[in-house]
Amino acid sequence: MGPWPIHYYIWAILDGDTTVVVDTGFTREEATRRGKRHYGESPIELLDVLGVDPSDVEHVVLSHLHYDHTGFVGAFDSARVHVQRAELEFWRSGMACRGAYEHLLNRNDLDTIGRLEAEGRLNVIEGDWTIEPGISLHLVGGHTSGTQVVRVSTSDGPVLLASDASHFYANIEEDKPYGVVHELPLMYTAFDRLNELAGSQGAVVPGHDPRVAERHQPLPHNDEAIIRLLPASLEEKK
Repeated sequence: MGPWPIHYYIWAILDGDTTVVVDTGFTREEATRRGKRHYGESPIELLDVLGVDPSDVEHVVLSHLHYDHTGFVGAFDSARVHVQRAELEFWRSGMACRGAYEHLLNRNDLDTIGRLEAEGRLNVIEGDWTIEPGISLHLVGGHTSGTQVVRVSTSDGPVLLASDASHFYANIEEDKPYGVVHELPLMYTAFDRLNELAGSQGAVVPGHDPRVAERHQPLPHNDEAIIRLLPASLEEKK
């Protein structure tokens, strides 16, 4: 089997005057340190293309605390940051230093999250949570101890930001979990939960699949670096 292409996504939910950023990517320095990762534009640079200033972002959702989702968590000076308690407590435990877990964490990012907590800007939640009507967080676990996904309601049907609850379309569509697994049974039930939250009109968007651009609507900027997500009802008409 040849190499499996992988993309790294963050998402911006633009709802009137409210902006929610889901995950924060990783830095160029982190990409260099880990090697063999093409780095295009940073999340901050891409948000600027959309006219979004980091200081105007009201909410940041961390789906989980792996290094490729936390790199710019400190860049949003006014945002409230949402993370699951199970996720935060695991990465603060001694287990996070053992085996392959250590490789998945950037400890500087974890320290930044601790600073945000001290400033009163960290919302540590347990289970499902509604940021505002139409934007909700749902604890699924599986990939990590406290992986959460984001459901966005639209007039054409919901969009489910699965993050790493399903790395690729093949994971959820073929019922085949990704190789980085914290708890295998919960990864299977996460697939079920994603399908339930999406329903027949919803689109599940995986966390790293390059084919997201094929099923949705790339904007004419920098080789499909920015993609407008569509509910399933519009996805089929694309």
